[in-house]
Amino acid sequence: MDDSGEGGEAAPKKRAFERLERGILERAQRLGLIDAKPEGAVDSTGFEDHHASRHYLTHRSTSRSFRAGCWPKLTVLCHTRSYLWLAAEVARGPGYDCPHLIPVVAQGSAELVWDRILADAGYDSESNHRVCRETLGVRSTVIPVNSRGHRRWPKGVYRRQMRCRFPRRVYGHRAHAEGSFSQHKRHLGSALRNRTESSRAIECLFRVLTHNVMILALLLVELFY
Repeated sequence: MDDSGEGGEAAPKKRAFERLERGILERAQRLGLIDAKPEGAVDSTGFEDHHASRHYLTHRSTSRSFRAGCWPKLTVLCHTRSYLWLAAEVARGPGYDCPHLIPVVAQGSAELVWDRILADAGYDSESNHRVCRETLGVRSTVIPVNSRGHRRWPKGVYRRQMRCRFPRRVYGHRAHAEGSFSQHKRHLGSALRNRTESSRAIECLFRVLTHNVMILALLLVELFY
């Protein structure tokens, strides 16, 4: 969660969220949901910050209350096998995805060593590859090279690897993150209920926890019934 502008209140709330996420991870490991070589996909989704009808919004489009093209944005690290969201960060969209990769991977690496991290071209940067592999202990990062309008050969070692030998079959697993977003919004909807930006950020984190609890609960039902 973005701590800017929240004074001293946001950090304790984020620590509480991370403690609950650790508890979810421990339960998932006991249930056998986390494989020996976990694979994660980083992706983001937007939420509507209102429950007004589309007709009402069309006629109030000039109102300052409805800022077109600005929405709560949730970035998650999705475990591709279970669809669990094992790390999350909330920001305001739209905006560049690239800066959000390292915070969620670092958060998700506090209790788990990832074998592979997948992300789309919006997260492409040499530093993202390097920090994930050399600092956070990720064995492999699969992110397609974003040429950004240039045809120059990538200068970085890891981006050159992606250009030379891009594992397209493995990269296809990234779609599981999109599938998890679809699953989440089918069950919980796409609109947030809170009115302030800080409370919406907290609501997004509660959604992450709810998403994970629902997955664990479904598995327990399958095991015992």
